[in-house]
Amino acid sequence: MQHDKNTLVLDTGNKLRRWTTYVAGIYILTLGLSLAIRAGIGISPQSSLTRTMTLVLPPLSQGTFNLILEVIMLILTFLVRPRAFRASNLLSMIPALVLAMLLDINLMLTEWIDLDPYTANLVLLIFADAMLALGLFLMIRANLVLMPIDLFVNTIQQKTGRKWGNIKTVFDCTLLALSASIGLMFLGAPHFIREGTIINAILVGQYVKLYFFLYEKYAARKAPAPAPADPVAD
Repeated sequence: MQHDKNTLVLDTGNKLRRWTTYVAGIYILTLGLSLAIRAGIGISPQSSLTRTMTLVLPPLSQGTFNLILEVIMLILTFLVRPRAFRASNLLSMIPALVLAMLLDINLMLTEWIDLDPYTANLVLLIFADAMLALGLFLMIRANLVLMPIDLFVNTIQQKTGRKWGNIKTVFDCTLLALSASIGLMFLGAPHFIREGTIINAILVGQYVKLYFFLYEKYAARKAPAPAPADPVAD
């Protein structure tokens, strides 16, 4: 969840307001993820991996597998740069746990959704990606704790000096390859990797940019106008 330090967007004020925004962002994000899964035409690399694991080990929920993945990423973050690891990084598991719980709740609440026409599923996916991106935007705006996965990607960027976007792309491709490999080994074919996966990769980033743009415009309009010059002083 890398972002520019734009003071027009990032909230640096009341902590209660920021945590409220953060938790609301997590809820909206998990609802978007759940709707994307119900669309049934492909989901993000991370979701495809955790969703595939629910078919391999059905007793465990997707939220549980998501939490396991976050724990693994936190351990890898420590192994990559042990001297840079701080005890405060452990706090990232709190929002990870909240996300896992809300994801399972939203998957249960959206279980009834079963659309038949392909066009309807495509529209649902586009809407789901918009919600997912809105959740991300709110979490970025709250300017609080990074999730372990984002913390891991940031740590790799700091260690290698490579561009964050390139590292995130490699990371997502790795998750996608892992998801496909597990699907082939245990289920006979990859699951949840379709055209929607590509749509998700394109749309979510563009939606986040749009939300940044719209909020910056809103914040600029709300900002007080500069005081007029004093003619006497001139």
